[in-house]
Amino acid sequence: MKTGMHDFSGNRLSPGEPTLAGILKAQSYHTGAVVGAAVLDHRFGLDSGFDFYYDHFDFNRLDEANLDAMERPGDKVAEIALEWLKKNKSGKFFLWVHLYDPHYPYTPPAPFSATFKNQPYDGEIAFADAQLGRLFRYLKSNSLYDNTVIAVAGDHGEGLGEHGERTHGFFIYDSTMHVPLIIKMASSSRLQALNRVISQPVSLVDLMPTLLEAVNSAPPVGTQGRSLLPLLVRKIESGSELYTETFLPRLHFDWSELRGIRRQQYHFIDGPKPELYDLARDPHEMINIYAERPALNRELRALLEETIQKNTRNGDSSEKNTLDPAMMDRLKSLGYVAVSGGVNPKISNRELPDPKDRIQVYELISEAITESQHGDLDNSIRNLHQAIEKEPSSVPIHYLLGLDYYRKQDFHSAVEEFSRVLHLSPNYALASYHLGLAYGRLGNWDESISALKSTIELDGTNYSAELNLGVAYSQKRMFDEALAAFRRSITINPDYAAGHKALGQMFLFLGQAGQAVKSLEKAKQLSPNDPEIHAELARAYEANGEPRKAVEERHQIHSKER
Repeated sequence: MKTGMHDFSGNRLSPGEPTLAGILKAQSYHTGAVVGAAVLDHRFGLDSGFDFYYDHFDFNRLDEANLDAMERPGDKVAEIALEWLKKNKSGKFFLWVHLYDPHYPYTPPAPFSATFKNQPYDGEIAFADAQLGRLFRYLKSNSLYDNTVIAVAGDHGEGLGEHGERTHGFFIYDSTMHVPLIIKMASSSRLQALNRVISQPVSLVDLMPTLLEAVNSAPPVGTQGRSLLPLLVRKIESGSELYTETFLPRLHFDWSELRGIRRQQYHFIDGPKPELYDLARDPHEMINIYAERPALNRELRALLEETIQKNTRNGDSSEKNTLDPAMMDRLKSLGYVAVSGGVNPKISNRELPDPKDRIQVYELISEAITESQHGDLDNSIRNLHQAIEKEPSSVPIHYLLGLDYYRKQDFHSAVEEFSRVLHLSPNYALASYHLGLAYGRLGNWDESISALKSTIELDGTNYSAELNLGVAYSQKRMFDEALAAFRRSITINPDYAAGHKALGQMFLFLGQAGQAVKSLEKAKQLSPNDPEIHAELARAYEANGEPRKAVEERHQIHSKER
């Protein structure tokens, strides 16, 4: 809560926030991370404090079906982690290994696919466990295991149909909130021999202070959570309260957020339709006893409000993170909604729909996203139309419909849907961007320019909008304006190969061969496997009086084709 980040898609961790990696780096640790999915891309600020942060996901291939490029299988994660360990094992090190495999859709590799044919989710967990085994074996074979502190934790479970939730993130029941946490102490610690299972619920916010104490370091003042090591030494009856929240319904659908507090066996969930569960008697949270315990409800609600107030800073410490269209599309390929109407998460409004009343709509949308990402556009559209019958003014549903129609090349319908989105939510920059693209595909360049200029006013970081604005200007033979737009695209993102290519093509068209060569050489450096760049660069060399280089460039094209 203190970071101000309620959801990954609209926030970036502030560089001023202390991180475990940053604290240990200041104490001469080598710090490395290997992450398995694009939801942990460095653009969210999560690389803070790491010397080595291996994400390396390509968000620029917007129109390709490159779903696998957004998720790195666990064996690849382990290989990269082992390479890092080999180089850094001689000193103190902190390594974060992120395994993403147990996520929908569940498709474990062989032999786990056969062993767990009827339980593919379990198969993905077993595959992830096997990769941890590789890391542990390496530590043992290099005499590192005994003196290394190891923590294994899950960040969420999967609903698997409980409460109607197929995956995770929509509700805050124990079916997704209860996760494993295993800590192995170093042999030098007096706690190393205390093999105990702690039944008392704890929180993942306790992990940082626990690991810091395990290496004889103190957490920064104001750090959330507590060290769990005292639980190994003595039984502590009064555990800390556990805070839970989900802002996914609020940020992406303008339905109510859910916030909860757990104390002892009771879990209170605050929403338009409040809930109270006695987990000792009802571990699956099927019997809402809110109406039966008014005094307890008041007590827990007051505790929840106190917890929120205590852990919410004045002012939002997170940074706004505007995601380019390619990144948004790739996040959807991982099953994340990644669409937002831009609502304010700080304003609670109990008149908003309760997520419990919208779970069927949400699952329709989730299924439609999966179908769209795998090219089944007709079924995706069918599911979205079913959802919109129940939510006719839903910004994200109309937006997703617009994307589906665009991919079907039904650009008239796409224009209609994106226009409807902007009527409902005028500041929705990505809807404005795709409206500009759809108008361009219809050859309506004036409307395309208008929509793309609006996009840039709403989000000055959208380099793809600048590129497409340049294309629209060039179609109207407004070449100075086109050049300016192309230049702005690479000013925003200097590593944008398509921007350098477009700039080079425009220079070549205008007879400025020297400038064209410079731009196209940069594009080639950034995207060496693009045959169009090689062809355009060959033309530019020829126009610039460099025939030998032109021949060499054309030879590269033929070599790549072979």
